[in-house]
Amino acid sequence: MSETTHDGAVAVGALPAPSADDGLSPSQLAAKYGLTVSGARPGLAEYTRQLWGRRHFINEFAKARTAAQYTQARLGQLWQVMTPLLNAAVYYLIFGLLIGTSKGIDNFIAYLVTGIFIFTFTQNSVLSGVRAISGNLGLIRALHFPRASMPVAFTLMQLQQLMMSMFVLVAIVLMTGEVPDASWFLMVPALLTQWVFNTGLALIMARLGSKMTDLAQLMPFILRTWMYMSGVMYSISNLAAKAPHIVRILLDINPAAVYIDLMRFALIDSVTSAQLPPHIWVSAVGWAVLVGVGGYVYFWKAEESYGRG
Repeated sequence: MSETTHDGAVAVGALPAPSADDGLSPSQLAAKYGLTVSGARPGLAEYTRQLWGRRHFINEFAKARTAAQYTQARLGQLWQVMTPLLNAAVYYLIFGLLIGTSKGIDNFIAYLVTGIFIFTFTQNSVLSGVRAISGNLGLIRALHFPRASMPVAFTLMQLQQLMMSMFVLVAIVLMTGEVPDASWFLMVPALLTQWVFNTGLALIMARLGSKMTDLAQLMPFILRTWMYMSGVMYSISNLAAKAPHIVRILLDINPAAVYIDLMRFALIDSVTSAQLPPHIWVSAVGWAVLVGVGGYVYFWKAEESYGRG
Protein backbone atom coordinates (compact mmCIF):
# COMPACT_ATOMS: atom_id res chain seq x y z
CA MET A 1 0.00 0.00 0.00
CA SER A 2 1.01 3.66 -0.37
CA GLU A 3 0.36 6.60 1.85
CA THR A 4 0.58 10.44 1.35
CA THR A 5 3.02 12.51 3.45
CA HIS A 6 2.32 16.02 4.76
CA ASP A 7 4.14 17.64 1.84
CA GLY A 8 2.12 15.70 -0.75
CA ALA A 9 4.81 13.16 -1.68
CA VAL A 10 3.80 9.55 -2.15
CA ALA A 11 5.72 6.93 -0.15
CA VAL A 12 5.68 3.19 -0.83
CA GLY A 13 4.74 0.93 2.10
CA ALA A 14 7.39 -1.29 3.57
CA LEU A 15 7.84 -4.68 1.76
CA PRO A 16 7.51 -7.94 3.79
CA ALA A 17 10.74 -9.41 5.03
CA PRO A 18 12.11 -12.18 2.76
CA SER A 19 11.17 -15.73 3.85
CA ALA A 20 13.69 -18.49 4.44
CA ASP A 21 11.61 -20.67 2.09
CA ASP A 22 11.94 -18.33 -0.88
CA GLY A 23 13.54 -20.03 -3.84
CA LEU A 24 12.97 -23.58 -2.57
CA SER A 25 11.36 -26.08 -4.93
CA PRO A 26 8.30 -28.10 -3.82
CA SER A 27 10.46 -31.19 -3.26
CA GLN A 28 12.90 -29.17 -1.16
CA LEU A 29 10.04 -27.71 0.88
CA ALA A 30 8.61 -31.21 1.45
CA ALA A 31 11.99 -32.48 2.60
CA LYS A 32 12.46 -29.49 4.89
CA TYR A 33 9.15 -29.97 6.69
CA GLY A 34 9.10 -33.77 6.62
CA LEU A 35 6.20 -34.07 4.18
CA THR A 36 5.67 -37.21 2.10
CA VAL A 37 3.47 -38.06 -0.87
CA SER A 38 0.21 -39.68 0.17
CA GLY A 39 0.24 -43.34 -0.90
CA ALA A 40 3.88 -43.24 -1.97
CA ARG A 41 5.49 -46.56 -2.69
CA PRO A 42 7.72 -47.73 0.17
CA GLY A 43 11.02 -49.48 -0.39
CA LEU A 44 10.89 -53.16 -1.28
CA ALA A 45 12.07 -54.32 2.16
CA GLU A 46 9.57 -52.06 3.97
CA TYR A 47 6.83 -53.13 1.56
CA THR A 48 7.56 -56.78 2.32
CA ARG A 49 7.44 -56.05 6.04
CA GLN A 50 4.07 -54.35 5.64
CA LEU A 51 2.76 -57.26 3.59
CA TRP A 52 3.87 -59.74 6.24
CA GLY A 53 2.09 -57.61 8.83
CA ARG A 54 -1.15 -58.11 6.86
CA ARG A 55 -0.80 -61.91 6.77
CA HIS A 56 -3.81 -62.46 9.05
CA PHE A 57 -5.96 -60.22 6.86
CA ILE A 58 -4.80 -62.12 3.76
CA ASN A 59 -5.66 -65.47 5.32
CA GLU A 60 -9.09 -64.38 6.58
CA PHE A 61 -9.92 -62.64 3.30
CA ALA A 62 -9.08 -65.85 1.41
CA LYS A 63 -11.28 -67.90 3.76
CA ALA A 64 -14.18 -65.48 3.42
CA ARG A 65 -13.99 -65.44 -0.37
CA THR A 66 -13.80 -69.24 -0.46
CA ALA A 67 -16.89 -69.55 1.74
CA ALA A 68 -18.82 -66.95 -0.26
CA GLN A 69 -17.90 -68.13 -3.74
CA TYR A 70 -20.69 -70.68 -4.14
CA THR A 71 -23.29 -69.34 -1.70
CA GLN A 72 -25.84 -68.92 -4.51
CA ALA A 73 -25.46 -72.52 -5.72
CA ARG A 74 -27.51 -75.33 -4.19
CA LEU A 75 -24.51 -77.65 -3.97
CA GLY A 76 -22.32 -74.92 -2.48
CA GLN A 77 -18.69 -75.85 -1.91
CA LEU A 78 -19.11 -79.17 -3.74
CA TRP A 79 -18.62 -77.26 -6.98
CA GLN A 80 -14.98 -76.79 -6.03
CA VAL A 81 -14.56 -80.52 -6.62
CA MET A 82 -17.29 -81.16 -9.17
CA THR A 83 -15.99 -78.60 -11.69
CA PRO A 84 -12.60 -80.27 -12.32
CA LEU A 85 -14.26 -83.70 -12.13
CA LEU A 86 -16.78 -82.78 -14.81
CA ASN A 87 -13.96 -81.35 -16.93
CA ALA A 88 -12.06 -84.61 -16.49
CA ALA A 89 -15.12 -86.60 -17.58
CA VAL A 90 -15.51 -84.49 -20.73
CA TYR A 91 -11.82 -84.73 -21.61
CA TYR A 92 -11.81 -88.48 -20.97
CA LEU A 93 -14.71 -88.90 -23.41
CA ILE A 94 -13.12 -86.74 -26.11
CA PHE A 95 -9.41 -87.45 -25.75
CA GLY A 96 -9.37 -90.84 -24.05
CA LEU A 97 -12.15 -92.59 -25.97
CA LEU A 98 -12.69 -90.69 -29.23
CA ILE A 99 -9.21 -89.41 -30.07
CA GLY A 100 -7.31 -92.17 -28.27
CA THR A 101 -4.62 -90.22 -26.44
CA SER A 102 -4.86 -92.83 -23.67
CA LYS A 103 -2.86 -95.30 -25.76
CA GLY A 104 0.49 -96.05 -24.20
CA ILE A 105 -0.50 -94.51 -20.84
CA ASP A 106 -1.07 -96.84 -17.90
CA ASN A 107 -3.86 -95.80 -15.53
CA PHE A 108 -5.08 -93.06 -17.85
CA ILE A 109 -7.93 -92.05 -15.52
CA ALA A 110 -5.56 -91.14 -12.67
CA TYR A 111 -3.18 -89.58 -15.21
CA LEU A 112 -5.93 -87.36 -16.65
CA VAL A 113 -7.57 -86.36 -13.36
CA THR A 114 -4.21 -85.38 -11.86
CA GLY A 115 -3.44 -83.19 -14.85
CA ILE A 116 -6.86 -81.51 -14.70
CA PHE A 117 -6.68 -80.76 -10.97
CA ILE A 118 -3.14 -79.37 -11.08
CA PHE A 119 -3.66 -77.25 -14.19
CA THR A 120 -6.94 -75.91 -12.77
CA PHE A 121 -4.96 -74.64 -9.77
CA THR A 122 -2.76 -72.51 -12.02
CA GLN A 123 -5.62 -71.52 -14.32
CA ASN A 124 -7.84 -70.25 -11.50
CA SER A 125 -4.92 -68.41 -9.89
CA VAL A 126 -4.28 -66.53 -13.13
CA LEU A 127 -7.96 -65.68 -13.68
CA SER A 128 -8.41 -64.45 -10.11
CA GLY A 129 -5.16 -62.49 -10.36
CA VAL A 130 -6.35 -60.61 -13.44
CA ARG A 131 -9.34 -59.27 -11.48
CA ALA A 132 -7.57 -58.89 -8.12
CA ILE A 133 -7.14 -55.11 -8.49
CA SER A 134 -9.75 -54.11 -11.07
CA GLY A 135 -12.47 -56.11 -9.32
CA ASN A 136 -11.79 -54.71 -5.83
CA LEU A 137 -11.38 -50.99 -6.44
CA GLY A 138 -13.82 -50.07 -3.67
CA LEU A 139 -11.74 -51.81 -1.03
CA ILE A 140 -8.46 -50.58 -2.47
CA ARG A 141 -9.59 -46.95 -2.56
CA ALA A 142 -11.15 -47.06 0.90
CA LEU A 143 -8.27 -48.60 2.86
CA HIS A 144 -4.51 -48.25 2.87
CA PHE A 145 -2.66 -51.56 2.74
CA PRO A 146 -0.08 -53.23 0.48
CA ARG A 147 -1.95 -53.90 -2.75
CA ALA A 148 -0.08 -57.17 -3.21
CA SER A 149 -2.31 -58.50 -0.44
CA MET A 150 -5.13 -58.94 -2.98
CA PRO A 151 -3.49 -61.26 -5.56
CA VAL A 152 -1.68 -63.13 -2.77
CA ALA A 153 -5.01 -63.68 -1.00
CA PHE A 154 -6.64 -64.93 -4.20
CA THR A 155 -3.88 -67.47 -4.88
CA LEU A 156 -4.07 -68.57 -1.25
CA MET A 157 -7.80 -69.07 -1.79
CA GLN A 158 -7.08 -71.28 -4.80
CA LEU A 159 -4.57 -73.27 -2.73
CA GLN A 160 -7.17 -73.79 0.00
CA GLN A 161 -9.66 -75.00 -2.59
CA LEU A 162 -7.07 -77.36 -4.06
CA MET A 163 -6.39 -78.80 -0.61
CA MET A 164 -10.07 -79.73 -0.33
CA SER A 165 -10.04 -81.17 -3.85
CA MET A 166 -6.94 -83.24 -3.11
CA PHE A 167 -9.02 -85.61 -0.98
CA VAL A 168 -11.08 -86.44 -4.06
CA LEU A 169 -7.98 -86.71 -6.25
CA VAL A 170 -6.30 -89.10 -3.82
CA ALA A 171 -9.51 -91.17 -3.58
CA ILE A 172 -9.68 -91.48 -7.37
CA VAL A 173 -6.01 -92.46 -7.57
CA LEU A 174 -6.55 -95.12 -4.91
CA MET A 175 -9.64 -96.49 -6.67
CA THR A 176 -7.65 -96.90 -9.88
CA GLY A 177 -5.27 -99.28 -8.11
CA GLU A 178 -2.42 -97.06 -6.96
CA VAL A 179 -0.84 -97.86 -3.58
CA PRO A 180 0.56 -95.09 -1.35
CA ASP A 181 4.33 -95.11 -0.97
CA ALA A 182 7.14 -92.74 -0.02
CA SER A 183 6.89 -90.84 -3.31
CA TRP A 184 3.55 -89.41 -2.18
CA PHE A 185 5.44 -87.09 0.17
CA LEU A 186 6.76 -85.32 -2.95
CA MET A 187 3.32 -83.77 -3.32
CA VAL A 188 4.24 -81.22 -0.64
CA PRO A 189 7.27 -79.59 -2.35
CA ALA A 190 5.58 -79.91 -5.74
CA LEU A 191 2.50 -77.99 -4.58
CA LEU A 192 4.58 -75.47 -2.64
CA THR A 193 6.73 -74.55 -5.64
CA GLN A 194 3.63 -74.41 -7.84
CA TRP A 195 1.89 -72.07 -5.39
CA VAL A 196 4.90 -69.71 -5.38
CA PHE A 197 4.89 -69.77 -9.18
CA ASN A 198 1.13 -69.16 -9.30
CA THR A 199 1.43 -66.26 -6.84
CA GLY A 200 4.07 -64.54 -8.95
CA LEU A 201 2.02 -65.09 -12.08
CA ALA A 202 -1.10 -63.71 -10.37
CA LEU A 203 0.86 -60.60 -9.30
CA ILE A 204 1.97 -60.03 -12.89
CA MET A 205 -1.56 -60.48 -14.20
CA ALA A 206 -2.97 -58.22 -11.45
CA ARG A 207 -0.77 -55.32 -12.58
CA LEU A 208 -1.59 -55.91 -16.24
CA GLY A 209 -5.29 -56.36 -15.50
CA SER A 210 -5.45 -53.13 -13.50
CA LYS A 211 -4.81 -51.17 -16.72
CA MET A 212 -5.94 -53.54 -19.48
CA THR A 213 -9.60 -54.09 -18.67
CA ASP A 214 -10.14 -56.43 -21.64
CA LEU A 215 -7.45 -58.83 -20.44
CA ALA A 216 -9.98 -60.72 -18.33
CA GLN A 217 -11.96 -61.51 -21.50
CA LEU A 218 -8.85 -62.63 -23.38
CA MET A 219 -7.27 -64.84 -20.71
CA PRO A 220 -9.64 -67.86 -21.03
CA PHE A 221 -8.51 -68.32 -24.64
CA ILE A 222 -4.84 -67.99 -23.70
CA LEU A 223 -5.24 -70.44 -20.81
CA ARG A 224 -7.05 -72.96 -22.97
CA THR A 225 -4.19 -72.88 -25.45
CA TRP A 226 -1.70 -73.26 -22.60
CA MET A 227 -3.63 -76.28 -21.30
CA TYR A 228 -3.48 -78.05 -24.67
CA MET A 229 0.29 -77.49 -24.73
CA SER A 230 0.84 -78.81 -21.19
CA GLY A 231 0.13 -82.50 -21.58
CA VAL A 232 -3.01 -82.47 -19.46
CA MET A 233 -4.83 -84.98 -21.67
CA TYR A 234 -1.84 -86.76 -23.23
CA SER A 235 1.79 -87.72 -22.62
CA ILE A 236 4.20 -85.07 -23.85
CA SER A 237 7.05 -87.60 -24.01
CA ASN A 238 4.98 -89.85 -26.34
CA LEU A 239 3.72 -87.02 -28.54
CA ALA A 240 7.05 -85.21 -28.85
CA ALA A 241 9.18 -88.31 -29.45
CA LYS A 242 9.58 -87.42 -33.15
CA ALA A 243 9.30 -83.65 -32.78
CA PRO A 244 12.24 -81.31 -33.45
CA HIS A 245 14.66 -80.96 -30.54
CA ILE A 246 13.75 -77.33 -29.85
CA VAL A 247 10.05 -78.27 -29.65
CA ARG A 248 10.79 -81.00 -27.11
CA ILE A 249 12.81 -78.56 -25.00
CA LEU A 250 10.02 -75.96 -25.02
CA LEU A 251 7.43 -78.57 -24.06
CA ASP A 252 9.65 -79.97 -21.31
CA ILE A 253 10.30 -76.60 -19.65
CA ASN A 254 6.67 -75.49 -19.87
CA PRO A 255 6.01 -74.67 -16.16
CA ALA A 256 2.45 -76.03 -16.18
CA ALA A 257 3.73 -79.33 -17.59
CA VAL A 258 6.56 -79.41 -15.05
CA TYR A 259 4.22 -79.22 -12.05
CA ILE A 260 1.77 -81.69 -13.59
CA ASP A 261 4.59 -84.18 -14.23
CA LEU A 262 5.85 -83.86 -10.66
CA MET A 263 2.41 -84.59 -9.22
CA ARG A 264 1.91 -87.54 -11.55
CA PHE A 265 5.33 -88.88 -10.59
CA ALA A 266 4.40 -88.58 -6.91
CA LEU A 267 1.01 -90.33 -7.19
CA ILE A 268 1.20 -92.79 -10.11
CA ASP A 269 3.62 -95.73 -10.03
CA SER A 270 3.69 -96.12 -13.80
CA VAL A 271 5.08 -92.60 -14.20
CA THR A 272 8.79 -93.20 -13.62
CA SER A 273 11.73 -90.83 -13.43
CA ALA A 274 12.82 -92.03 -16.89
CA GLN A 275 9.67 -90.47 -18.34
CA LEU A 276 10.32 -87.08 -16.76
CA PRO A 277 12.32 -84.30 -18.41
CA PRO A 278 15.90 -84.01 -17.14
CA HIS A 279 16.45 -81.70 -14.16
CA ILE A 280 12.70 -81.37 -13.60
CA TRP A 281 13.11 -80.30 -9.95
CA VAL A 282 15.56 -77.61 -11.01
CA SER A 283 12.95 -76.39 -13.49
CA ALA A 284 10.22 -76.41 -10.84
CA VAL A 285 12.27 -74.42 -8.32
CA GLY A 286 13.68 -72.16 -11.03
CA TRP A 287 10.22 -71.22 -12.32
CA ALA A 288 9.01 -70.62 -8.75
CA VAL A 289 11.92 -68.28 -7.96
CA LEU A 290 11.94 -66.51 -11.33
CA VAL A 291 8.20 -65.86 -11.59
CA GLY A 292 7.54 -65.61 -7.84
CA VAL A 293 10.24 -63.02 -7.09
CA GLY A 294 10.05 -61.34 -10.49
CA GLY A 295 6.27 -61.03 -10.31
CA TYR A 296 6.45 -59.58 -6.82
CA VAL A 297 8.97 -56.90 -7.82
CA TYR A 298 7.04 -56.15 -11.03
CA PHE A 299 3.82 -55.62 -9.06
CA TRP A 300 5.54 -53.53 -6.36
CA LYS A 301 6.96 -51.09 -8.92
CA ALA A 302 3.43 -49.93 -9.80
CA GLU A 303 2.12 -49.81 -6.22
CA GLU A 304 1.29 -46.08 -6.36
CA SER A 305 -0.93 -46.47 -9.44
CA TYR A 306 -3.41 -49.07 -8.19
CA GLY A 307 -6.89 -47.72 -7.60
CA ARG A 308 -6.19 -44.37 -9.23
CA GLY A 309 -7.61 -42.93 -12.40
